[in-house]
Order: sequence, then structure tokens, then C-alpha cells
Amino acid sequence: MEEVVVLIVGAGPAGLATAACLNQLSIPYVILERDDCSASLWRNRAYDRLKLHLAKEFCELPHMSYPVDAPTYIPKNQFIKYLDDYIEHFNIQPKYRTTVESSTYDENKKCWSIVARDAAKCTSISYTAKFLVVASGENSAANIPMIPGLEGFPGVAIHSSSYKSGTQYSGKNVLVIGCGNSGMEIAYDLASHGANTSIVIRSPIHVMTKELIRSGMTLVQYLPLKVVDSLLVMMAKFIFGDLSRHGITRPKIGPLLLKSETGRSAVIDVGTAGLIKKGVIKVLGGITKISGKTVEFQGGNESSFDAIVFSTGYKSTVNNWLKGGESMLNNDGLPNKEFPNHWKGGNGLYCAGLARRGLAGIAMDARNIANDIKSTIDSIFN
Repeated sequence: MEEVVVLIVGAGPAGLATAACLNQLSIPYVILERDDCSASLWRNRAYDRLKLHLAKEFCELPHMSYPVDAPTYIPKNQFIKYLDDYIEHFNIQPKYRTTVESSTYDENKKCWSIVARDAAKCTSISYTAKFLVVASGENSAANIPMIPGLEGFPGVAIHSSSYKSGTQYSGKNVLVIGCGNSGMEIAYDLASHGANTSIVIRSPIHVMTKELIRSGMTLVQYLPLKVVDSLLVMMAKFIFGDLSRHGITRPKIGPLLLKSETGRSAVIDVGTAGLIKKGVIKVLGGITKISGKTVEFQGGNESSFDAIVFSTGYKSTVNNWLKGGESMLNNDGLPNKEFPNHWKGGNGLYCAGLARRGLAGIAMDARNIANDIKSTIDSIFN
């Protein structure tokens, strides 16, 4: 049995940021990570051309800026280098290949009892912690929807977390399912590598440029959100024209309000909209079933595909191991309370990086959690 003050589950950006904030306040902690590296989503499950979609000033972790010569929009490899430097700077030492199997609150001892599995040593480790921080992320497990006939599809069917580059799909018919930032960028990458690319777009989306979103996030500090949203939509219409003729409709509420209320981000266009307007990328509606290589869509249209890429997001797995977290998380493992009051539960339970607010939200969570733990500890000893 190992007694710790704070136990952090997950060594992605949220866990690392929380560790750094605790470090600054001289609060001891242990950080557990099931993979063999930090930020495994970025290192192992992100496509090659990925860049941070927001400008670097909105993507810094607490207490450490990017190098002065860093580009405005940080490429994947430079972001990983930033995280490695962050780990070294704050002397963060995650226990890798250590998976939390169960965590329950002990009412008698007033602490969390955690059982973890050390894969390297093939042993179980027990911890007691006064405070428990869930930083295992919204993106713990790939989400692939149930589609009738998918199990019989003879081609390649992968989740976007396994997609790296379109080089191997040249000349093939490829269907991308999902129209968020990953789906739209993967579609562009496929088309750029010579794949015959189609994308399923079922929901209304805001298509923006990265410069528009950067301007919007700056302006909203000085102007009402609805005013900024109106400006963004007006500029997007001017830049992209009427995309509804090409199968892309806009939500009724603006992009920043939509993000604030639902966590859904605007699509930052990398050139996909232009290829859709030219007919290089075909937009299709919802899928009804798959028969062999043939995919049937709503309305009766059919097309044959060699590969399907599911850009359908992820799901949290925290409820598989956390018992007694109902004060903070719902059945989907996401916060019950809305941002910015989502990060704290009962009995010393916290979550970082589960509010769908990106790296800026992670930084806020980490600071809030560390400060709250510090004030709780101070109140005990004062």
C-alpha cells in the first residue's frame, strides 16, 4: 500500500498540466499512465499533417510558454517536443504502463483506495490518496458506430486514430465518416494523395478559417459573444460562399456560442471546402447499411468503397474504473456540471480536460484543481 497526497490518472496534457501546477505549490503527487509514453494520443494516434487548430497563445499549458520562434499554429511534432520539454522542466515522472483497475472512496478513512496494474512487472499496486484527479481524457477509446453490415465489409475499415497518411490510398475509393476537424482534414489529405474521396456530413457545421477563429477568440474579450459570432458568420459567408448547395449547412447559433454550449468546435478549413466545391470530394448523407463493398445512403443512393475511415470521435472510459464519481461525472464519463464549474466533485475528486475546451480549458482546470487542493490542505493545518 502506497500513501499519496494526490493521485493523477493520465499523463496527457491535462495530467501533465495538473502535475506542473501542483509542483509549483509544492504539493506531492503520483501520476499514472496506462501507455508507455506521455500524450499517447498525440504521439501514436494522430495523423501526420496535424497542427494545433488554434493559435499558440490559446494552447499553452500553465507556467511555460512556447519558444519565441515557434510558429503561430504548432505542428504535431513541435507540440510533442513542447510536452517533452514541459515534463523535463517540471521534473514530472509518470509511472508508465500502469493501468488503474478500480478506485473507490473509503468513507471511514476519508481517502480514495486505488488499485492499479503495473504491466511491466505484472503486479498490482494499491494506493490511498487524499485527492484523486481524473485526467484520462475524453479520448480514451475510439468510438465506431454500429452500422448494419459493417462486419461484412471486405475492405479496410479503420478509426481516425489509426490513420496516418493518404499515401496508401491513392486511386482507391475511400469514405470518411464524420465531419469534424479530423474528418474534414483526413478527407483533404486523402484527396491530395489521389484517393477518390467521399465524406458523410449529416449535421450542420460552421466552416471557418484559422484566422477567423483567432480573431473571434481575441475579439470576444472585448465584445459580446453574439456580436462576434455574427461577424464570424458574415465573414465566413464572404470567404466560402453558399456551402448549402454542396451539402454543408450552418448551425442556427454562432460558432463560439455553439462551442460554449455544446463543446462542438467549428471546422477549421485546410482546403477541404474548396475541393468539395470543385467536386473533388463528394458529400454524402447518412448511411443506412453496408452490403459487401457497397454502402447505401439515405435516399437510396449507393456507392462502392475500398476503405472506410471513421472520424467519429472517442468516448471516456473513466466509469470502467471509477466508483463513486456520480457527484462529478455522468454515465458517459463526462462532467455533470457545465463549464466552468465542472472540474470538482465530492470527497477530493477532480477532473481535468473533460470539458471539451481544448488546451486552454485544460490549463484552467489544472490551475483550479491545484489551487483548490492547496486551500483544502491549508485549512486542515491552520
